[in-house]
Amino acid sequence: MIRILIVEDEPLIAEAHEAYLGRVTGFQAVGVARTGRDALRSVAAAAAAGTPIDLVLLDIGLPDMSGLEVAATLAGQRPRPDIIAITSARDLAVVRAAVANGVVLYLLKPFTFAAFRDKLERYREYHAALPTGESAATQDDIDQALAVLRTPARQAGTPKGVAPNTLGEITRAVRAAPPEGLTAADAATSVGVSRITAWRYLERLAEDGVVDRRSDYGRTGRPRTRYRWRESLGGRPG
Repeated sequence: MIRILIVEDEPLIAEAHEAYLGRVTGFQAVGVARTGRDALRSVAAAAAAGTPIDLVLLDIGLPDMSGLEVAATLAGQRPRPDIIAITSARDLAVVRAAVANGVVLYLLKPFTFAAFRDKLERYREYHAALPTGESAATQDDIDQALAVLRTPARQAGTPKGVAPNTLGEITRAVRAAPPEGLTAADAATSVGVSRITAWRYLERLAEDGVVDRRSDYGRTGRPRTRYRWRESLGGRPG
């Protein structure tokens, strides 16, 4: 079982990470840290207790220090945990700094469960490809492990017929919608796509458990489906 520490200052988002982890085989959330300092203490305490953290799900924007500082400090921890950055930070300088500080995978918010699962499953293969313990890996071991991380995004994250940019735009439209949610027609107008295209992406998000759908009969009595961002995933942006 891969032991995971979630480092996220937003309680609802941290809860969503935990819920998602419960749906992916082979992972166990062993704690949640709300600040960078809490994260460093948790990793050190786990190592001292003989139950080290294998993987840190790290937000970059923490209230007390940058996630990049956390990653740099964790580089000196033995055993050193791996890091997946889960963040809305898209600046290339941040991405480069994250890689330089040991981040093995990078997942942008907002994301679907399928994208989250893809990163975790890819990491699980990477983790399994390297031998346990401190003994040196062979060249073949290293090549196989790195090949897993370098594999282009799988169909699980962006299925055939699903454009990542459109999915992102539809996701942002749902998050920005009023509390009652929006219809496929609303999303189509907001994003600039056809109603059928918007409906298909909204249904995909509903299947991934990211949005809730409900029937709204309105004044005409004809039902319309409204889609609303799940509150457990952090609600609408402020």
